[in-house]
Amino acid sequence: MTFAPLLPWPLLPVLACSALLCAASAAAQEAPSRITRVTLYPGVATVERVARVPAGARNLTLSCLPATLDTQSLQIQADVGVHVGEFSVHTEDRELASACASPLDGRIRALEDQIATMRAEAAGLQLAETFLKAVAGSPASEGSSTARTAAGTPAQISATAEVLRQSGQSTQSRTHQLRRQQEALELELKPLVAERDRVASQRTRVVSVRVNLAAEREGELRLAYQVRGPGWQPSYRAALDTAGPAVQLERLALVAQNSGEDWNKVQILLSTGQPNRATQGRLPRPWTLDVAPPPSPRPPPAMAMAPAAAPAPAMRERSSTTPEALPGFEVSATDKGFATEFAVPQHITVPSNGQRITLALGTHNAPAQLITRTAPGVEEAAYLVAEITPPPGVWPAGNVGLYRDGAFAGTGRLDFAATAAAPGAAPVASLSFGRDDRVLVRAEAPQEMSGSTGLTGSRTERRTRRSYQVDNRHTSTLTLQVLHAAPISRHESIEVESRYQPAPTDLAWNRQSGTIAWQQPLAASATARFSAEHTITYPQGTELLERP
Repeated sequence: MTFAPLLPWPLLPVLACSALLCAASAAAQEAPSRITRVTLYPGVATVERVARVPAGARNLTLSCLPATLDTQSLQIQADVGVHVGEFSVHTEDRELASACASPLDGRIRALEDQIATMRAEAAGLQLAETFLKAVAGSPASEGSSTARTAAGTPAQISATAEVLRQSGQSTQSRTHQLRRQQEALELELKPLVAERDRVASQRTRVVSVRVNLAAEREGELRLAYQVRGPGWQPSYRAALDTAGPAVQLERLALVAQNSGEDWNKVQILLSTGQPNRATQGRLPRPWTLDVAPPPSPRPPPAMAMAPAAAPAPAMRERSSTTPEALPGFEVSATDKGFATEFAVPQHITVPSNGQRITLALGTHNAPAQLITRTAPGVEEAAYLVAEITPPPGVWPAGNVGLYRDGAFAGTGRLDFAATAAAPGAAPVASLSFGRDDRVLVRAEAPQEMSGSTGLTGSRTERRTRRSYQVDNRHTSTLTLQVLHAAPISRHESIEVESRYQPAPTDLAWNRQSGTIAWQQPLAASATARFSAEHTITYPQGTELLERP
């Protein structure tokens, strides 16, 4: 027998301490992290993670990060006393990363074990039931000594029957209970398995970031990175109170993501920045002039010409525009010069399955002016419109749900950026809240006449007359607005003269040349008539190009 040489006792504590340091270093290599904040842009999200760094750690690995992570956007910061060195990024299949097991696996295994136990107990009960049936129905030869001995006295027969009855009843009852419990567990297990499979399918590959560091004391390591795909878009609700009249605007944000990692109870920031846009604008190309070469002589036409090949479809340049940014609409707003960030006060959860989460981000009340608007030449109908002053702040264009006196009126589009205003006047935005069936609109058939004019009849004259009638069937006075399209000359040889009855309120409504607007009060049960006569003259034989 041989013995290993004994080490001097003073070295034993040193080696033990060294072993403890090695164990601590190995334990610090894999560090759990959590998402603390997500900044959402249109189509891009910046995710911030935090991990605890123990004192004395020399490296740290953050694993199970999504494969959509943009490695060029990685930013690493640490608390005072934790010095960060170089870092490396490693991508591998999820099946090969033992640390990336789904947190649902433990719960799924526990449920599967419970179901297996119940199935085993149900099999035992079925065996007992089979045995009881065999005992109760065992045949015996009638009149034989064995049958008489097995039957026993009447009291014994009655006791045996009672035992068999109770055993069978207990077995059937317990079997039914096990079946119900098993069904409940399987219902609980099914969504967990589906969620685990969903996460596994989205994260077929995962990213690990290994950071070399020197931790003089315990602290936090913060990792920020960008992922493509997540985004947010605006949505609004507009509720009109006709008695006010006033409009209550509710600002909403629709958030969705499928980055491969769930955002569980994180702080959300919504930014108006556009990181997807080009960072440099297009530059002008040189404008060159040259003399065109003389045209080459054409070959004589052939007797039979082959059909010309269809021209290749013109390739359209892809639009570089990105979805419109959504402002945050909430209490906390930070102006960063070129972008504005809005902080959602509550922590929310956004799963990585594309589910759209709606965030309510405040309301704004605005007084409104009600107008009944109609364009009889286009449609014989009137619509209720609320005109409001655009609220302060950033309100990107988005869909809006419209409610009139508590009833849903439909959907529309809210775009304060497209609001036009007359010079020197405040901008006014219009929201249409559906058709007003108590206002009857009728457009008479157009009257047209044409003839020659000029000293020698060298010019053609065409007259067109359009008349409209509007009836107010309401019990109160309303503000009526009638829109009409007038012809506009685009050539110096075409002359247009227009006459209106009554005189229009605006000859360029909404700053649109050629759009005529009459606006006036219309009393209850009253009727208003409007007419427009246009005289168009142009040279004889000229073919007009009209675009009504």
